[in-house]
Amino acid sequence: MFLTGLADEAGAPLKTQIEATKELGWENIEARNVQVEGFETCNMHDIPDKAFDIAVEALSEAGVSINAFGSTIGNWAKKIDEPFDSSLAEAKRAIPRMQRLGTKQIRIMSFAIREGEADQMEEERFRRMRELTQMFTDADITPVHENCMNYGGMAWPFTLKLLENVPNLKLVFDTGNPVFNADRTKPKPYPKQDPWEFYTNVKDHIVHVHVKDLVWDTEKDDATYTYPGEGDAKVRRVLKDLISNGYDGGISIEPHMAVIFHDTTVEADPREQYDNYVEYGRRMAKMIDEIKAES
Repeated sequence: MFLTGLADEAGAPLKTQIEATKELGWENIEARNVQVEGFETCNMHDIPDKAFDIAVEALSEAGVSINAFGSTIGNWAKKIDEPFDSSLAEAKRAIPRMQRLGTKQIRIMSFAIREGEADQMEEERFRRMRELTQMFTDADITPVHENCMNYGGMAWPFTLKLLENVPNLKLVFDTGNPVFNADRTKPKPYPKQDPWEFYTNVKDHIVHVHVKDLVWDTEKDDATYTYPGEGDAKVRRVLKDLISNGYDGGISIEPHMAVIFHDTTVEADPREQYDNYVEYGRRMAKMIDEIKAES
Protein backbone atom coordinates (compact mmCIF):
# COMPACT_ATOMS: atom_id res chain seq x y z
CA MET A 1 0.00 0.00 0.00
CA PHE A 2 1.23 3.50 -0.76
CA LEU A 3 0.08 7.08 -0.29
CA THR A 4 -0.42 9.51 -3.13
CA GLY A 5 -2.70 12.42 -3.95
CA LEU A 6 -4.50 14.49 -6.53
CA ALA A 7 -1.78 17.05 -6.06
CA ASP A 8 -3.39 19.83 -8.07
CA GLU A 9 -5.24 20.45 -4.81
CA ALA A 10 -1.90 21.60 -3.40
CA GLY A 11 -1.59 23.97 -6.35
CA ALA A 12 -1.76 23.95 -10.12
CA PRO A 13 1.98 24.47 -10.83
CA LEU A 14 3.81 21.17 -11.26
CA LYS A 15 6.68 22.45 -9.12
CA THR A 16 4.20 23.05 -6.28
CA GLN A 17 2.76 19.57 -6.64
CA ILE A 18 6.24 18.05 -6.55
CA GLU A 19 7.21 20.17 -3.53
CA ALA A 20 4.13 19.09 -1.56
CA THR A 21 4.71 15.44 -2.44
CA LYS A 22 8.34 15.61 -1.35
CA GLU A 23 7.44 17.42 1.89
CA LEU A 24 5.10 14.54 2.73
CA GLY A 25 7.85 12.04 2.01
CA TRP A 26 5.82 10.46 -0.77
CA GLU A 27 6.99 9.20 -4.14
CA ASN A 28 3.80 9.44 -6.22
CA ILE A 29 1.32 11.93 -7.64
CA GLU A 30 -2.07 11.10 -9.13
CA ALA A 31 -1.90 13.54 -12.03
CA ARG A 32 -4.97 15.58 -12.87
CA ASN A 33 -4.59 19.27 -13.75
CA VAL A 34 -1.09 20.59 -14.09
CA GLN A 35 0.46 23.93 -14.97
CA VAL A 36 3.91 23.91 -16.51
CA GLU A 37 5.64 27.29 -16.54
CA GLY A 38 4.89 29.11 -19.77
CA PHE A 39 1.76 27.05 -20.51
CA GLU A 40 -1.88 27.09 -19.42
CA THR A 41 -3.25 24.74 -16.77
CA CYS A 42 -4.72 21.60 -18.34
CA ASN A 43 -5.32 17.97 -17.54
CA MET A 44 -2.18 15.87 -17.91
CA HIS A 45 -3.56 14.31 -21.08
CA ASP A 46 -4.28 17.73 -22.61
CA ILE A 47 -1.17 19.83 -21.97
CA PRO A 48 0.88 20.55 -25.11
CA ASP A 49 3.61 18.10 -26.06
CA LYS A 50 6.35 20.58 -25.14
CA ALA A 51 4.81 21.11 -21.71
CA PHE A 52 4.59 17.35 -21.23
CA ASP A 53 8.26 16.97 -22.11
CA ILE A 54 9.13 19.56 -19.46
CA ALA A 55 6.90 17.79 -16.93
CA VAL A 56 8.55 14.42 -17.59
CA GLU A 57 12.00 15.91 -17.01
CA ALA A 58 10.93 17.72 -13.82
CA LEU A 59 9.35 14.58 -12.37
CA SER A 60 12.42 12.50 -13.20
CA GLU A 61 14.79 15.01 -11.59
CA ALA A 62 12.62 15.06 -8.43
CA GLY A 63 12.32 11.28 -8.24
CA VAL A 64 8.52 11.51 -8.28
CA SER A 65 6.34 9.09 -10.25
CA ILE A 66 2.82 9.39 -11.64
CA ASN A 67 0.88 6.43 -10.29
CA ALA A 68 -2.34 7.29 -12.14
CA PHE A 69 -3.94 9.78 -14.48
CA GLY A 70 -7.06 11.44 -13.08
CA SER A 71 -8.55 11.90 -16.52
CA THR A 72 -11.70 13.70 -17.61
CA ILE A 73 -12.75 10.75 -19.76
CA GLY A 74 -16.51 10.11 -19.48
CA ASN A 75 -16.87 12.55 -16.59
CA TRP A 76 -19.86 14.64 -15.46
CA ALA A 77 -19.27 17.11 -18.30
CA LYS A 78 -19.68 14.41 -20.97
CA LYS A 79 -23.25 13.56 -21.96
CA ILE A 80 -24.16 10.09 -23.13
CA ASP A 81 -26.49 11.46 -25.83
CA GLU A 82 -23.70 13.54 -27.36
CA PRO A 83 -20.81 12.36 -29.57
CA PHE A 84 -18.14 10.14 -28.03
CA ASP A 85 -15.29 11.90 -29.85
CA SER A 86 -13.83 13.93 -26.98
CA SER A 87 -13.41 10.97 -24.64
CA LEU A 88 -11.84 8.85 -27.38
CA ALA A 89 -9.42 11.67 -28.18
CA GLU A 90 -8.50 12.02 -24.50
CA ALA A 91 -7.84 8.30 -24.26
CA LYS A 92 -5.66 8.34 -27.37
CA ARG A 93 -3.62 11.22 -25.99
CA ALA A 94 -3.32 9.67 -22.53
CA ILE A 95 -2.05 6.23 -23.55
CA PRO A 96 1.37 7.16 -25.04
CA ARG A 97 1.99 9.63 -22.22
CA MET A 98 1.20 7.02 -19.59
CA GLN A 99 3.45 4.52 -21.32
CA ARG A 100 6.29 7.03 -21.34
CA LEU A 101 5.81 7.67 -17.61
CA GLY A 102 5.29 4.01 -16.71
CA THR A 103 1.83 4.86 -15.32
CA LYS A 104 -0.47 1.84 -15.03
CA GLN A 105 -3.86 3.25 -13.93
CA ILE A 106 -6.26 5.82 -15.32
CA ARG A 107 -9.41 7.12 -13.63
CA ILE A 108 -12.42 7.22 -15.95
CA MET A 109 -16.16 7.71 -15.46
CA SER A 110 -19.40 6.49 -17.02
CA PHE A 111 -20.79 9.76 -18.41
CA ALA A 112 -23.19 12.26 -16.91
CA ILE A 113 -26.52 11.23 -15.39
CA ARG A 114 -29.54 12.06 -17.54
CA GLU A 115 -31.40 14.09 -14.95
CA GLY A 116 -35.15 13.53 -14.96
CA GLU A 117 -34.91 10.74 -17.53
CA ALA A 118 -36.01 7.17 -16.84
CA ASP A 119 -33.88 5.96 -19.75
CA GLN A 120 -30.20 6.26 -18.84
CA MET A 121 -29.12 4.81 -22.21
CA GLU A 122 -27.36 1.94 -20.45
CA GLU A 123 -26.42 -0.04 -23.54
CA GLU A 124 -24.70 2.96 -25.11
CA ARG A 125 -22.83 3.59 -21.88
CA PHE A 126 -21.70 -0.02 -21.68
CA ARG A 127 -20.63 0.03 -25.34
CA ARG A 128 -18.52 3.14 -24.84
CA MET A 129 -17.01 1.87 -21.62
CA ARG A 130 -16.11 -1.45 -23.26
CA GLU A 131 -14.36 0.39 -26.09
CA LEU A 132 -12.41 2.60 -23.72
CA THR A 133 -11.51 -0.31 -21.46
CA GLN A 134 -10.26 -2.34 -24.41
CA MET A 135 -8.09 0.57 -25.56
CA PHE A 136 -6.42 0.80 -22.18
CA THR A 137 -6.03 -2.90 -21.46
CA ASP A 138 -4.49 -3.40 -24.91
CA ALA A 139 -1.88 -0.87 -23.77
CA ASP A 140 -1.32 -2.70 -20.45
CA ILE A 141 -3.12 0.04 -18.52
CA THR A 142 -5.89 -0.57 -15.98
CA PRO A 143 -8.94 1.72 -16.27
CA VAL A 144 -10.57 2.40 -12.89
CA HIS A 145 -14.10 3.75 -12.63
CA GLU A 146 -14.92 6.34 -9.95
CA ASN A 147 -18.26 6.47 -8.13
CA CYS A 148 -18.84 10.15 -8.83
CA MET A 149 -21.55 12.18 -10.58
CA ASN A 150 -22.07 9.61 -13.31
CA TYR A 151 -24.08 6.48 -14.10
CA GLY A 152 -21.97 4.18 -11.93
CA GLY A 153 -22.19 6.68 -9.08
CA MET A 154 -25.99 6.63 -8.95
CA ALA A 155 -25.77 3.86 -6.29
CA TRP A 156 -23.78 0.67 -5.81
CA PRO A 157 -26.12 -1.55 -7.92
CA PHE A 158 -25.36 0.66 -10.93
CA THR A 159 -21.63 0.21 -10.37
CA LEU A 160 -22.06 -3.57 -10.23
CA LYS A 161 -24.19 -3.59 -13.38
CA LEU A 162 -21.50 -1.55 -15.12
CA LEU A 163 -18.83 -4.05 -14.10
CA GLU A 164 -20.98 -6.96 -15.25
CA ASN A 165 -21.21 -5.40 -18.70
CA VAL A 166 -17.65 -4.11 -19.04
CA PRO A 167 -15.04 -6.88 -18.63
CA ASN A 168 -11.68 -5.86 -17.13
CA LEU A 169 -12.96 -2.57 -15.74
CA LYS A 170 -11.86 -2.02 -12.11
CA LEU A 171 -12.82 0.51 -9.44
CA VAL A 172 -11.41 3.48 -7.65
CA PHE A 173 -13.64 3.96 -4.62
CA ASP A 174 -14.09 7.52 -3.42
CA THR A 175 -15.05 7.53 0.25
CA GLY A 176 -16.72 10.94 0.18
CA ASN A 177 -18.80 10.81 -2.99
CA PRO A 178 -21.66 8.73 -1.54
CA VAL A 179 -22.22 11.36 1.16
CA PHE A 180 -23.40 13.96 -1.39
CA ASN A 181 -24.73 11.69 -4.14
CA ALA A 182 -28.37 10.65 -4.33
CA ASP A 183 -29.27 6.97 -3.96
CA ARG A 184 -31.24 6.44 -7.16
CA THR A 185 -32.39 2.98 -6.16
CA LYS A 186 -34.74 4.68 -3.67
CA PRO A 187 -37.94 6.64 -4.34
CA LYS A 188 -37.90 10.42 -4.75
CA PRO A 189 -36.89 12.57 -3.03
CA TYR A 190 -33.73 10.53 -3.20
CA PRO A 191 -31.87 10.07 0.09
CA LYS A 192 -28.09 10.32 0.10
CA GLN A 193 -26.03 7.15 -0.22
CA ASP A 194 -24.42 5.29 2.65
CA PRO A 195 -20.63 5.17 2.12
CA TRP A 196 -20.21 1.93 4.08
CA GLU A 197 -23.02 0.20 2.22
CA PHE A 198 -21.56 1.30 -1.12
CA TYR A 199 -18.07 0.18 -0.14
CA THR A 200 -19.04 -3.26 1.18
CA ASN A 201 -20.93 -4.09 -2.00
CA VAL A 202 -18.12 -3.16 -4.39
CA LYS A 203 -14.97 -3.78 -2.35
CA ASP A 204 -13.95 -6.94 -4.19
CA HIS A 205 -13.40 -4.81 -7.31
CA ILE A 206 -11.47 -1.93 -5.71
CA VAL A 207 -7.85 -1.45 -6.82
CA HIS A 208 -7.44 2.23 -5.86
CA VAL A 209 -8.99 4.56 -3.26
CA HIS A 210 -9.67 8.30 -3.15
CA VAL A 211 -10.04 9.73 0.34
CA LYS A 212 -12.20 12.75 0.91
CA ASP A 213 -14.44 13.39 3.89
CA LEU A 214 -17.38 15.72 4.42
CA VAL A 215 -20.59 16.48 6.24
CA TRP A 216 -23.75 17.03 4.23
CA ASP A 217 -26.07 19.82 5.39
CA THR A 218 -29.58 18.88 4.25
CA GLU A 219 -31.00 22.31 5.09
CA LYS A 220 -28.39 24.18 3.05
CA ASP A 221 -28.15 21.37 0.48
CA ASP A 222 -24.41 21.74 0.58
CA ALA A 223 -21.26 20.01 1.80
CA THR A 224 -18.64 20.99 4.34
CA TYR A 225 -15.39 19.18 3.63
CA THR A 226 -13.31 18.00 6.58
CA TYR A 227 -10.04 16.33 7.41
CA PRO A 228 -10.15 12.51 7.04
CA GLY A 229 -12.13 10.86 9.82
CA GLU A 230 -13.96 14.04 10.86
CA GLY A 231 -16.91 13.75 8.47
CA ASP A 232 -19.56 11.19 7.51
CA ALA A 233 -17.61 9.24 4.87
CA LYS A 234 -16.65 6.36 7.21
CA VAL A 235 -13.02 6.85 6.19
CA ARG A 236 -11.44 5.09 9.16
CA ARG A 237 -13.89 2.17 8.97
CA VAL A 238 -13.27 1.71 5.24
CA LEU A 239 -9.50 1.91 5.58
CA LYS A 240 -9.48 -0.46 8.54
CA ASP A 241 -11.41 -3.03 6.50
CA LEU A 242 -9.13 -2.60 3.51
CA ILE A 243 -5.98 -2.94 5.58
CA SER A 244 -7.27 -5.97 7.50
CA ASN A 245 -7.97 -7.67 4.18
CA GLY A 246 -4.47 -7.07 2.80
CA TYR A 247 -5.16 -4.14 0.47
CA ASP A 248 -1.94 -3.18 -1.31
CA GLY A 249 -3.08 -0.45 -3.71
CA GLY A 250 -2.87 3.31 -3.53
CA ILE A 251 -4.60 5.65 -1.08
CA SER A 252 -4.97 9.00 -2.81
CA ILE A 253 -5.98 12.14 -0.92
CA GLU A 254 -8.47 14.59 -2.46
CA PRO A 255 -9.11 17.15 0.30
CA HIS A 256 -11.55 19.56 -1.40
CA MET A 257 -11.18 21.72 1.73
CA ALA A 258 -9.41 24.69 0.14
CA VAL A 259 -10.45 24.15 -3.46
CA ILE A 260 -12.87 21.92 -5.38
CA PHE A 261 -11.68 20.61 -8.75
CA HIS A 262 -15.02 20.90 -10.57
CA ASP A 263 -16.19 24.13 -8.89
CA THR A 264 -14.44 27.11 -10.45
CA THR A 265 -16.17 29.52 -8.07
CA VAL A 266 -14.08 28.22 -5.16
CA GLU A 267 -10.77 30.02 -4.86
CA ALA A 268 -8.09 29.71 -2.22
CA ASP A 269 -4.95 31.50 -1.18
CA PRO A 270 -2.05 29.49 -2.69
CA ARG A 271 -0.30 29.16 0.67
CA GLU A 272 -3.49 28.03 2.39
CA GLN A 273 -4.13 25.52 -0.39
CA TYR A 274 -0.62 24.08 -0.16
CA ASP A 275 -0.62 23.90 3.64
CA ASN A 276 -4.05 22.25 3.72
CA TYR A 277 -2.95 19.56 1.28
CA VAL A 278 0.18 18.76 3.27
CA GLU A 279 -1.69 18.72 6.58
CA TYR A 280 -4.35 16.46 5.06
CA GLY A 281 -1.66 14.07 3.88
CA ARG A 282 -0.02 13.99 7.30
CA ARG A 283 -3.33 13.23 9.00
CA MET A 284 -4.06 10.52 6.47
CA ALA A 285 -0.69 8.89 7.11
CA LYS A 286 -1.20 9.12 10.87
CA MET A 287 -4.61 7.47 10.63
CA ILE A 288 -3.19 4.58 8.62
CA ASP A 289 -0.36 4.12 11.13
CA GLU A 290 -2.90 4.03 13.96
CA ILE A 291 -5.04 1.46 12.14
CA LYS A 292 -2.04 -0.75 11.52
CA ALA A 293 -1.01 -0.49 15.16
CA GLU A 294 -4.51 -1.59 16.22
CA SER A 295 -4.42 -4.67 13.99
